[in-house]
Amino acid sequence: MNQDQLKQAVARAAVDYIQPKLESDSIVGVGTGSTANYFIDYLAEYKGHFDGAVASSEASAERLRQHGIPVYDLNAVDHIGVYVDGADEANPQLHLIKGGGAALTREKIVAAVADEFICIADESKWVETLGNFPLPVEVIPMARSHVARELVKLGGDPVYRQGVVTDNGNAILDVHNLRIHDPEATEMAINQIVGVVTNGLFAQRAADVLLLGRASGVDTLHKPRPIGD
Repeated sequence: MNQDQLKQAVARAAVDYIQPKLESDSIVGVGTGSTANYFIDYLAEYKGHFDGAVASSEASAERLRQHGIPVYDLNAVDHIGVYVDGADEANPQLHLIKGGGAALTREKIVAAVADEFICIADESKWVETLGNFPLPVEVIPMARSHVARELVKLGGDPVYRQGVVTDNGNAILDVHNLRIHDPEATEMAINQIVGVVTNGLFAQRAADVLLLGRASGVDTLHKPRPIGD
């Protein structure tokens, strides 16, 4: 199977995973990116089985609407049962790097609201240590240079993503050469820099389930339980 076929396989697996959970009043959180697009397309087969969706980007919202799936503003929703989204990297603790599509802030917000976060990815995204994929950081435009200098102090090599403006009107810095051995601490440290909106580490709110597409099939991985639970 090629990478595109693996993405389709995990997207289909995600729909199969959530389908038994869908009820007439269910709201599904939907992410952004090529794998999420396949998920939207397959989810449309069940659009009569749930109320609607909350999208993490304008692009995903438009794709949902094209399929006839109602899209709600998050402020109008009091509960999201499941959130399904892709990732740029995932480690065995189901910590993620996301934001290659510049939707990281809205993705992080929807993930925070959802009861269950289901990540869908092909095996090329699986790593032992996060950081091979440049870490996206969304920044207030006037703070871009200040944030970049602070990121250098943390050991990274930030590069301004030219020509990209997020749905929130902000800029993206992609941090290269940052080996992330403690994702939760790194996530917190970067978010403490004045001018940062948020960064693409999903460690404090890791995925609950990872559906990982391999040539042999789709593996279902669960977030490790804390010691003592």
